[in-house]
Amino acid sequence: MGSNIYKNKRPLIFFLLPAFLFMIIYLYYPFFRNILNSFQKISMLGTSAKGFNEPWYQNYVEMLTDRNMQTALKNTLIMMLVTIVFQVGIAILLAVLVDNIRVGQRFFRTVYFFPIVISATALGLLFNLIFLYNKGMLNQLLERFGRDTLMDWKAKSVALATMMVPVVWQYIGFYFVILVTGLNNIPEELYESAAIDGATRAQRVRFITLPLLRNVICTCVVLGVTGSLKVFDLPWVMFPKGMPQNSTWLTGTYMYYHTMETKNVDYGSAIAVVIVALGIVTSKVVNTVFREKEY
Repeated sequence: MGSNIYKNKRPLIFFLLPAFLFMIIYLYYPFFRNILNSFQKISMLGTSAKGFNEPWYQNYVEMLTDRNMQTALKNTLIMMLVTIVFQVGIAILLAVLVDNIRVGQRFFRTVYFFPIVISATALGLLFNLIFLYNKGMLNQLLERFGRDTLMDWKAKSVALATMMVPVVWQYIGFYFVILVTGLNNIPEELYESAAIDGATRAQRVRFITLPLLRNVICTCVVLGVTGSLKVFDLPWVMFPKGMPQNSTWLTGTYMYYHTMETKNVDYGSAIAVVIVALGIVTSKVVNTVFREKEY
């Protein structure tokens, strides 16, 4: 009887159609409408377009000479590298360490995942207090250890690093959970056989854990790289409008600035198209470099 359940597939359309219509209305239509908006003159949200730009590709030409857009692209590329090295890298280290302990695994899984469930806006306000120049937590610690001059953590020279620290910290737990799930799918017999053959714990991690986690790591890297293109809420709370001196723009924050602050909706739409294009290209490159393997 079970083999005959899916022979008549016509009823499946009634279950698939609502989800498909939902995606058309709330995903595909806005996406293609946004592409059209990037070629038109739109001065404010909710207003109709005043025709096409002259020339119609004016916004994309303007981006080539827009120094703030260049800064946003450069900072976003740095964010991608930081994501791969620190977010995914630290998550791999934590996942391997937690997987090798027998007491307290659930506690550490909860603790490392906890930052994900906190609002990014709340985290931004929290880290604003931590990096505060006058009586901020870090500067109070520096004073306690005898440093006379306070550190301006939001100065132009260190602002980008200051912004990236909480972003990296928040999402480590997300990749940690994915990697722990991948570790749970590795048969314990492999480790037992390696131990009998005299392999040390470090050798088991190097020759068993990491190779079998390759596909999971590839997924984490793709998610991290594409996610760095749309990081917005936490950086905007800490450094609104690219402060200081337009040095902390990201593609996500710069798109929001033009769409919501300057009311230059068509230019913001063009930036959104560039973000999508970069996401497709970078994910393709990452998938090529970290090509999944069959074991």
